[in-house]
Amino acid sequence: MDNSKVLDEIFKVSYELYEDMSDVFPDQGHMKIFSYLTRLGKTLVEADRASFWKWDKKAGILWTTAATETDTIVIPDKTGLVGKALREGKVIITNDPYNDPDFNPEVDKKTGYVTRSVLVMPISNIKGEYIGAYQVINKMGGDGKFDLKEDTSKLSLAAVICGLALESDVFLDESYTDRLTGLKNRMGFYSDFSWKYDVVLKDQSRKMSLFICDIDKFKLVNDTYGHNAGDDVLKAVSSVIAQAGGKEYGVYRWGGEEFIMIMPDLSGEDALEKAEEIRRKIEQSTCHTSEGDLKVTMSFGVTLYDPSKDIAENIRIADKNLYTAKETGRNRVIY
Repeated sequence: MDNSKVLDEIFKVSYELYEDMSDVFPDQGHMKIFSYLTRLGKTLVEADRASFWKWDKKAGILWTTAATETDTIVIPDKTGLVGKALREGKVIITNDPYNDPDFNPEVDKKTGYVTRSVLVMPISNIKGEYIGAYQVINKMGGDGKFDLKEDTSKLSLAAVICGLALESDVFLDESYTDRLTGLKNRMGFYSDFSWKYDVVLKDQSRKMSLFICDIDKFKLVNDTYGHNAGDDVLKAVSSVIAQAGGKEYGVYRWGGEEFIMIMPDLSGEDALEKAEEIRRKIEQSTCHTSEGDLKVTMSFGVTLYDPSKDIAENIRIADKNLYTAKETGRNRVIY
């Protein structure tokens, strides 16, 4: 590809990204950016494929949802050329991948694709900590081999922008997450509601319910056993609620010892049954804490979401039901 065509393609990708930014949905905003930037990198170095990898250090995995012409891939972070680039903190190039012990040929075996050359550039945040990697595959021009100096230089701008976007993505994710329980927090709830649940409410054929719940006499747990034990109880209870919610329903730490679950496509009666199921599990479970094993119970307020009212009013209705549950004996569900 001659220089003028390369520039035209670069401008095309950049302009499409600029135009599309206003249409980016919150659930895929950063992924869409990564997709455009991998296209840009592919063009810059005349590669056949490109992908951007995110490093989840806690889980010990590398994953990508922005791999050109491939499905989502998840790999252990100590394997492959991407893992090697991050471990060594330097650009990795191989122009003979099938004879490279760090190259993983499994994707090629499944798809029939033939990899001839690979360049992986590790990407760091502003603290200098590696958080991901940019990978391009199969040089299309010249001799078909990537050049360390030339191609790294060409790819650097797209890699830097990807790094900034990933850092923003991580920061946003952390700001929406409760560190103690790992659930999304109140900010995460309102963010999800603005796009995920709003879609449900706009469809008049669909229902949605929610409940708010809290741990009975939780202050007594903290006063008697200390806040470390209280934290252990919160983690144990949140785990039970999250497992019951699965992937279908949204579970959030509302604050303190309160939690909210949003249940799309569930009637009020079915939501009551779900809350009762969780109440029983909590009652029957044991919280293992730093101060010994503890038993706790929870109270629930359930409501069928009323689209004619805003989210705050619907939560107030559920909260009123929760208050009734507390006032009439605790460890019960009120709908």
